[in-house]
Amino acid sequence: MLSPATGPLADARGSDSSATQQLFLRPLDSLESKPIAGTEGAVAPFFSPDGQWIGFFAGGKLKKVSVNGGAAVSLASAAIPGGASWGSQGTLAFQQTSAVTGLLQISQEGGTPQPLTRPARGEYIHRWPEFLPGGKAVLFVGSATFSAWNNAQIAVQPVGGGERRNLAQGGTQPRYSPTGHLLYAQSGTLMAAPFDVRRLALIPQGAAVPALEGVMESVVSGAAQYSVSSTGTLVYLAGGVGGSQSRMVWVSRNGEEQPLPAAPHTYQFPSVSPDGRRVAVGISDQETQVWVYDASRDTLTRLTFEGNINGNPAWSPDGRRIAFLSNRAGPLNLFWQASDGSGGAERLTTNDYLNSPTSFSPDGQLLAFQDNPPDTGRDIWVLNLKTRKSEPFLRTPYEDTAPQFSPDGKWLAYSSDESGRREIYVQPYPGPGGKWQISTDGGQEPVWNPRGGELFYRSGSKIMAVDVRAATVSERPPGGASASPAPTGFSAGKPRMLFEGPYLPTSASFPFYDVSPDGQRFLMLKPVESPTSAPTQINVVLNWFEELRQKAPTK
Repeated sequence: MLSPATGPLADARGSDSSATQQLFLRPLDSLESKPIAGTEGAVAPFFSPDGQWIGFFAGGKLKKVSVNGGAAVSLASAAIPGGASWGSQGTLAFQQTSAVTGLLQISQEGGTPQPLTRPARGEYIHRWPEFLPGGKAVLFVGSATFSAWNNAQIAVQPVGGGERRNLAQGGTQPRYSPTGHLLYAQSGTLMAAPFDVRRLALIPQGAAVPALEGVMESVVSGAAQYSVSSTGTLVYLAGGVGGSQSRMVWVSRNGEEQPLPAAPHTYQFPSVSPDGRRVAVGISDQETQVWVYDASRDTLTRLTFEGNINGNPAWSPDGRRIAFLSNRAGPLNLFWQASDGSGGAERLTTNDYLNSPTSFSPDGQLLAFQDNPPDTGRDIWVLNLKTRKSEPFLRTPYEDTAPQFSPDGKWLAYSSDESGRREIYVQPYPGPGGKWQISTDGGQEPVWNPRGGELFYRSGSKIMAVDVRAATVSERPPGGASASPAPTGFSAGKPRMLFEGPYLPTSASFPFYDVSPDGQRFLMLKPVESPTSAPTQINVVLNWFEELRQKAPTK
């Protein structure tokens, strides 16, 4: 990231002597980079308008640090970094969580974040804000999912209210150039469109044109690696569109790996079939689709074809169906389809907001899923597959996510940030009853041991296990008829680490791993090392505005 007046360049990388990532600062007229203390684990740096401060994300927080050194200051919680911008009015715009709440704004001195943008119908997430000069409006990207950014919408929103305007379809990482251009990345190409900053509108006579090809862009996060200064300097990383390619690997409870033969892809949310022979998994390239990997035949077969966003697969207990979210009918709702690919997909919910399936009850009659209304954030609902009626299980002001039915169907484990950070909780289903906190030092991505008696979750890069025990009592109705035991109590042991490794974490709190039917192996996503595609230099182009004006005249 360049400072506004082309002073120093800030970037995040690992130091030569340590694997810890931190921020470095380098003047453009020097070959020496200096680490910035207090920025360990930092990502997505950005400068204040005067170039004297650097904002960044680290440890689930939005922070700032002076370019002259000193302690880093935490400004707000920010569980999922999605870019930020520092306006000239002393306000920062940022994405705080993955809930459907849009962007937030906060004073550069800290305080309570306030809403800045609100997702439109069919949108899930707003990312990559950029304040326009004067700080009275903000550019951002709205998308229906965490991936498939080629379908995202670049928009502009006046600060303090006013009509939102959509500017460009299929782009990401917007920035404003003082030359009067809207810049954005599209399929690895930096596009430029004449833009009237006073009217907050594109100039009708000027079409968007390619300004620079081969800019590194992530198909997963939508991050594009470029920046411009107010004086005409451009910096970027070369590489084009890429994703977080990974391999599916089995990992034993003591950390021993066994890779699956399947080729590397941009895998998401793997789900192991009840018999352990197949894996349903999302693959996100230019679009996101559900595929099924058959281990016995070493084949990867595409399951979904309609719509360009299909993901978050979940197996029915008998292995005959796979539930998933899809935008084939508009909003991202629940569908299911025969796991062998026969027949068409059947819609399960009709909702204006994103629905994400997570877990079937053991009898296959219920499907726990996550709803994303803008007023309460993420809530937990349960769909009765016989009546097709949904009922809320947990509706709170917090982010309650990733519900998982226990093997006996009497409990739901989930992740919530009600304590100020994500922890794992268990409640009886359908209730009423108490609530038990399982994790003790942060946790998300809960998954039950299919054989019962144990609950797994992720804490940072660690896979944790907790022994659990439920007490039940049989309630006999009048006449002596038998009844199934009802849950009356729950106890959990001390969390213990099974193994730790560089496996891909979740991008949306749902499990990015799964467990074998015997509870002895974990299907993880391991990033593919690709030294040949890793950038080895930062490209700097001086006086780039002259070239930009020639390629995209504004008059």
